Amino acid sequence: MMREDRQQDTHPQAGASRRHLLAAATLAPMLGGAISACAPTGTSKQHNHPSVMPVRTALTDWKDVAVALGRTGDIRREFMYHTGLPRRDLNVVSQGVTVKPGLALGSHVSFVRYADGNTLLMGDVVVTEKEMQSFADVLHERKIEQTAIHKHLLSQDPEIWWVHVHAHGKDPVAIAKGLRAALDRTGAPPPGRPDHSVPRELDLDVATIDKVMGVKGGIDDGVYKNTFVRRETVTDAGMVLPPGLGSTSAINYQPLGNGRAAVSGDCAMIASEVQDVLAALRQAGCQLVELHNHGLTDEPRLFFVHFWAVGDAVKLAKGIRKALDATNVKGMAVEIG
Repeated sequence: MMREDRQQDTHPQAGASRRHLLAAATLAPMLGGAISACAPTGTSKQHNHPSVMPVRTALTDWKDVAVALGRTGDIRREFMYHTGLPRRDLNVVSQGVTVKPGLALGSHVSFVRYADGNTLLMGDVVVTEKEMQSFADVLHERKIEQTAIHKHLLSQDPEIWWVHVHAHGKDPVAIAKGLRAALDRTGAPPPGRPDHSVPRELDLDVATIDKVMGVKGGIDDGVYKNTFVRRETVTDAGMVLPPGLGSTSAINYQPLGNGRAAVSGDCAMIASEVQDVLAALRQAGCQLVELHNHGLTDEPRLFFVHFWAVGDAVKLAKGIRKALDATNVKGMAVEIG
């Protein structure tokens, strides 16, 4: 088996609607029972406090958040209101490769509503070194936490950092306004129209990559992607996270011609898996970039390794698969944007 503290409540609202409570009751057996049933032994011990379940939402539930962010989003995996913020304004070169936004410049944020009426924000925002301190200052002013500051790339020009953001409160619009104020300190552009010049077929043997990885990937802005999620139920401060939120393993392939690719990847691991994954990645010819966390109060405690490689895409996929085999993950269909 193949083995993202709290936002101040600035405008409290009434309790969760009857619809949300009923949805949570329906969801509990599916998220809790089904995932827990396949959790392996040896994972971190979970806290013995009641878990709060996420509830399903629709785009209409987030229209005010979209206005506050100044950007539209979509619903992912039934529970997450997701907004992509790719840094198409940047021209980033790493080890001689001009990095496409879809490879490693894809800022994104997700909002999740819970049965107790609270909303969770988690996200990963790309900032330049010149932008980072001002961006961080506004996050502090707006009570939005930073749970990780790290890099995805080696030897990049200009210097780029990734900041994981986290907030929790009853007023998602206030959270969104705070995040927007921080984003306004960066050059993050508003969503643009799809680039129809990007080919729908890539110079990669994607069928073999998918067979090796054991999951069908997808094309995003000229980059091929495979994604995996942890099999365990993952919680954050007692809130059950929808599959993949803050716990995704992602492998991205940017074609370089003749079946070669630049690969930027991220593996989600528990502590006992870390060393085996690092060793497998090195054996696969990958360069290690960062070993870090995405959250502060997650259970089981998760660690993430970012890695980079350039070479034959299929050969790299075979080596990376061995690293994924050392973690308790399962493949998930790629959602684009």
